[in-house]
Amino acid sequence: MKMKSLLFSLACALSLTMQAQTLFTYAGKKTDTKEFTRAYEKVYPAGTVTNKEKSIREYLDLYINSKLKIHEAYELGYDTLPAFKEELNNLRQQVMNNYMTDPETYNTLLDEAFARSQKDIQVQHIFIPYIAQNNFSDSAVAKLKINEAHMELASGKKFDDVALKFSADPSVAGNKGNIGFIGVFSLPYQFENIIYSLKPGAYSEPYKSKSGFHIFKNISERKSVGKIKAAQILLSLPPGSNEESVKKHKLLADSLYNRLLKGDDFAKLAASFSNDYVTAASGGQMQEFSAGTYNPEFENAVFSLTTNSAISKPFLTSHGFHIVKRISLTAPSAVKNKKSLDLLKNKLDNDARVNIARDNLVNKIYKKAGFTKPDINQMQLIAFVDSMTNGKQPRAGNTITNEMVVLSVGDEVKKVADLVAYSQTSRFLPDGSGLKPFDQMIDELKQMAAIDFYKRNMETYNQEFGQQMTELKDGNLFFDIMMREVWNKAQADTAGQLDYYKKNLKKYTWKNSAAAVLFYCGDELTATEVRNAVTKNPADWKKTIENYGDRSTVDSGRFELSKIPGLKKLVPKQGLVTAIEKNKDDNSASFAYLLKMYPVPAQKTFADAKGDVITNYQDELDTQWVNALKKKYPVVVDQKAVQSIIK
Repeated sequence: MKMKSLLFSLACALSLTMQAQTLFTYAGKKTDTKEFTRAYEKVYPAGTVTNKEKSIREYLDLYINSKLKIHEAYELGYDTLPAFKEELNNLRQQVMNNYMTDPETYNTLLDEAFARSQKDIQVQHIFIPYIAQNNFSDSAVAKLKINEAHMELASGKKFDDVALKFSADPSVAGNKGNIGFIGVFSLPYQFENIIYSLKPGAYSEPYKSKSGFHIFKNISERKSVGKIKAAQILLSLPPGSNEESVKKHKLLADSLYNRLLKGDDFAKLAASFSNDYVTAASGGQMQEFSAGTYNPEFENAVFSLTTNSAISKPFLTSHGFHIVKRISLTAPSAVKNKKSLDLLKNKLDNDARVNIARDNLVNKIYKKAGFTKPDINQMQLIAFVDSMTNGKQPRAGNTITNEMVVLSVGDEVKKVADLVAYSQTSRFLPDGSGLKPFDQMIDELKQMAAIDFYKRNMETYNQEFGQQMTELKDGNLFFDIMMREVWNKAQADTAGQLDYYKKNLKKYTWKNSAAAVLFYCGDELTATEVRNAVTKNPADWKKTIENYGDRSTVDSGRFELSKIPGLKKLVPKQGLVTAIEKNKDDNSASFAYLLKMYPVPAQKTFADAKGDVITNYQDELDTQWVNALKKKYPVVVDQKAVQSIIK
């Protein structure tokens, strides 16, 4: 055991040493292994390289070069230019919205959402509202009823019977309170918390919400079914439909189902017959959904389809007769990785529970920055704000002025004028029931002050944001100085290009090549049509291409065979129309028509080689510049630190 403890302590010490270890120095600055490793892992995520040592050493050279260029940009004052500062501030405003929550709380909520995403829970519900049918609000009576319902459950009565007796949910007569399976994010967070804390078969204590009292029961659990994409044909039944109308709709549903079994197109039938006009316009396709989105009867039928393209028999819900086709099913990720967490982050950011992380952030700002509230006559302040909000002058004798400080968070000061301005836009309660209490207005202004303070000082309070802003600033400086010192010079210096070409003639020779027309099409179907037309009448390829407008473009000239699409194993020869080559990135497709063969290598003219010359000339200028920077700012690399990263 002692040996294990010693080894563990040694491993921790080595880890801490590596994190703080200087990797290289330049111009009086230090870059440590931790900073370099963070940058390296963004470019080369774990498992993406076969030779780690080679990739680290190659990236280290590039990283050092970029550091020198960025340092030179600072030395030349690029960061002080008005245009640069304005662009960086615009980026800051865009990025900061991603950091308006407490990271610790946010990550806790994210981990919780991932854990809950692994299972669905079948829920039963009893609801007793405050407001009765006559619009009379009496929470005391509602509380007595929910307590009575809870006592009956405690005495052993079935949840079904208690729900039928007490619940005001209109659907309870048919479902006995069974609202079906729910998943994470399908109910308000406070309800979700109660349900996911229950064991199968257990029911909750009465819970008081804004609308009434609730009791939830966990009927059963299952592994999450994930998200499903489906299409439906809905034959809706008007409320109060008689037996004859139901029979008529069922006959039509059965007829459509039989047509589908014989091969009729689902999308066409949906467009012609479905009363769900939103989905009918897209062939019946619905938005992807998970458990808890629709009523149980519908979801049970859809999730029972076990294969893609499977079609359900017609089934009846309160909306009418449905025929559903499964398109695809995405199972929830059982592994907590970037992809699965990014999907949950998107939901979390648009869910009310994220306010918990925002509130915690504000509370932390109060503690760290400090909150002060000067002693002001409260009655006079209320009267002043009320008068000014309504466009009136305060009464004589009121000593309040617009410049008086109401409160401050850190160095963010809010004055009476700020409170008046806020009152003019935000004095009413969100539900329109009246004015906000004055204390609530003050508290909201206090939160505004905290957020404003945080936004101005976010680099200090949020390390991740600070790192991102540093990366953005350095990245923009790198781009600007490269544009000036390398890219623009190489593009504009025609004499330098020509001189480089003459000194490196051997680089610019034609290998086996051909005069050809390259056809680029937006999709494979268009490429097939164009290719068939060109193959049929090659000489009229110009007229052919005119018929396709923007769907197809061409490039003609002399090309090396390795750059001609669709050749592969074909024998290149004059008059050949190559095969279609599909681009996996954007599904575009291309092919070529060979006009003339050039089998003998030949020297490229400057005009033919100019594109490659400019690229090579840029590299030459960049190398010369980097060498000059290394003389100006000598770099010292700690090879032991390099080895520690490799290991």
